[in-house]
Amino acid sequence: MMTINANTKIASILKHNSEALETIISISPKFTKLRNPILRKVIAARTSIAMASKLGGCSVDDFFKKLQPLGFEIDTATVIMENENENKPVPAFIKNITADKIIELDVRPVIESGKDPLDIIVKKVKALETGNILKIINSFEPTPLMHLLGKQGFQSYSETINDDLVNTFFYKKSIINIIAENKENDYSKGWDEILNRFDGKLETIDVRPLEMPLPMHTILEALESLPNDKALFVYHKRIPVFLLPELEEQQFSYRIKEISDAKVHLLIYKN
Repeated sequence: MMTINANTKIASILKHNSEALETIISISPKFTKLRNPILRKVIAARTSIAMASKLGGCSVDDFFKKLQPLGFEIDTATVIMENENENKPVPAFIKNITADKIIELDVRPVIESGKDPLDIIVKKVKALETGNILKIINSFEPTPLMHLLGKQGFQSYSETINDDLVNTFFYKKSIINIIAENKENDYSKGWDEILNRFDGKLETIDVRPLEMPLPMHTILEALESLPNDKALFVYHKRIPVFLLPELEEQQFSYRIKEISDAKVHLLIYKN
């Protein structure tokens, strides 16, 4: 039996009981987007019951009443954690920017078609000049993306216009070379030792033939079912710079071994 409270992430609930998906959708029509597997992956992992209740125009108690019959234990004593982005003042980089420095990208049509917009976003981010802003137009706050780009030195700010329109701004304040940073951190240190530690306890996947963003999704999906006493060995074409912050967020350790320009090995595990 799983105990849930206002701060429990939707992803944890769905992982514990798949029937909870339709139950949550029945709470508010605004949750129907969770049927889209791409949106579900992006939103559910970062959205708590408290956050979802605000988005859905319902209450935390509505969630509790619907989920309790599915066998969830309810904890009403835990204090709701405040959303750090809520009521955040408009940053100076937006106030002082001129219109010609803002690059707009509307990802709503891409998501509605059932595709992941990450590949398009990555291309826009790589092409973004220092001092410019990337404005992503969406129907929800892209919290994971804000986290990932924040790790690479981008400032971000999100504003909700209405229930179906959220603008998120990413400001490139300096030239960033995340791959160079990775090399400086020497993520290959102890490779042989760790590989020996998991001798006979490796699960292997090859994402080299896959187009973005499938490598990242494939790796994350494999990690969801990875036993704690095993490691995931990944054959990749490049250092997956957008994956690394996500691994750290999920408390995975990793080592990277560059074999050649188009051949990289990753070892992902939990300490």
